[in-house]
Amino acid sequence: MVLNPLLAYKAELKQKEFKLISRYINENYGIKLPDHKRIMLQGRLINRLIKLNFSNFKEYTDYVFSEEGKILELPHMIDFISTNKTDFFRESAHFDFLKETVIPEFHAASKYQPMRIWSAACSSGEEAYTIAMAAYDLIPVYSGFDFTILGTDISHRMLEKAQKAIYHSRLIQTIPTETKKKYFLKSKDPGKSEVRVKKELRAKVQFMRHNLMDKEYTIKQEFDVIFCRNVLIYFSKEDQLHVLLNLSKKLKPGAYLFLGHSESITHLNLPLKNVNQTVFQKI
Repeated sequence: MVLNPLLAYKAELKQKEFKLISRYINENYGIKLPDHKRIMLQGRLINRLIKLNFSNFKEYTDYVFSEEGKILELPHMIDFISTNKTDFFRESAHFDFLKETVIPEFHAASKYQPMRIWSAACSSGEEAYTIAMAAYDLIPVYSGFDFTILGTDISHRMLEKAQKAIYHSRLIQTIPTETKKKYFLKSKDPGKSEVRVKKELRAKVQFMRHNLMDKEYTIKQEFDVIFCRNVLIYFSKEDQLHVLLNLSKKLKPGAYLFLGHSESITHLNLPLKNVNQTVFQKI
């Protein structure tokens, strides 16, 4: 037991332990952790050392890669390492394209069948609920139109937040007032600056843990739309191809894949054609 927590606060993530962690994370989750990320990683994991009463990172890595640690601690380490930057209506042109092109096209071809949408790497749920808002707006417009959304991520912590659907009020400041009134409830506690996604929207979204680097995807269904945005930039080209091939297998013919605006797949041989800015359709 650490008698003085300051020992943990002063712990340094040395190169040996950093390489051990970064190699494991890259091989199993596709996330690249170059050398300049060492101090960032050290800062993120310090609290885990304190929580577990370790005084240095060697004790921590010995534990996290032990049989017990892989079960009890590894999920926490992944939570702290994974990048969780997301916002409601991030890269809003994608949601315009979804509403103006993809959903009308789907409804014309597949009346009375629910559209299946996958938000891969959904983080704390903002993307999945934004998709739900965009799609829900069109239920009154297209007779019989309905949809389901699957949100997945590697972080248990982010998935728990997504399922609760409770967010700080500042996160919805840029959303139009009409949309906020339609899809969010303010906290009954005036001391809390929180909102919650309304029940009817939450009912459209299911969350589960999934690792994009899995060799084979165990998710059974195929999808009409997949969002996998701003995550491939952390992967090597080889891992990008692995992920995109697996995602392509989960797309129905003619279905759409949305990537982040900084992501390009022109260098990869995939059964996809570019139809809009970082929007691709399965050939």
